[in-house]
Amino acid sequence: MCCSGTLNSVLGLPDSITVVLFDLDGVLASTTVVHREAWKRTFDTFLRAQAGKEYLPFDEQDYLDHIHGRVSTDGVRTFLRSRRIDASAETVQMIGAAKNATFLAALAGGAVAAYPGSIRYLAAVQRRGLRIGVVTSSINSKAVLDATGLSRFVQYRIDGIEISRTGMRGKPAPDSFLAGAAAFGATPSETAVFEDALSGVQAGRAGGFGLVVGIDHVGGNQAAAMRVAGADVVVHDLDELLTA
Repeated sequence: MCCSGTLNSVLGLPDSITVVLFDLDGVLASTTVVHREAWKRTFDTFLRAQAGKEYLPFDEQDYLDHIHGRVSTDGVRTFLRSRRIDASAETVQMIGAAKNATFLAALAGGAVAAYPGSIRYLAAVQRRGLRIGVVTSSINSKAVLDATGLSRFVQYRIDGIEISRTGMRGKPAPDSFLAGAAAFGATPSETAVFEDALSGVQAGRAGGFGLVVGIDHVGGNQAAAMRVAGADVVVHDLDELLTA
């Protein structure tokens, strides 16, 4: 692991890093499957109404290619374009609202938890005095952080609500991560980004951050794709970065 002998070496980070910015879904909390199933239920209902029994169902690759890591409205438009469907703004909003209602019902039912490895890593980061932020496209970040007990680690949060309110470009543009670093008064070179979505990895690389870490909970070719997208390091769980 990089930077042997430095204060940050036990975290797997360069000594220059003072701020760590984590995506939420699939990095800190096990929301990815819940999100994917909510999107599938929502899109399949919509597609079935459009095409009847002959519709092509929404699948995991659709989620990874078009939805994962993006602001909801961007993801809906990107997926529908892939199916050559020209949807109105009202339709895009309707699909997003239906999905969100399904996700919130699952969250209320206890379907989401923090990854144990993420808790161990966040605790180690906190002990060493690095500043911790969450940068996510989700509009439910506060609810997820509170439900999973992760709020106690997070000093600053930028989410889908803030991205929409300020007009920031969503991932793969680096805007939200750059805003996260700026909120701590840090430069990108002093900031590490942790992502499980290719669009997020691309955002980290585009922003010139000091370290871009890919979290691969998917397997298959995802790790290789993350490296191509710009990840400096790829791990399966955050606590793999701990060296002591």
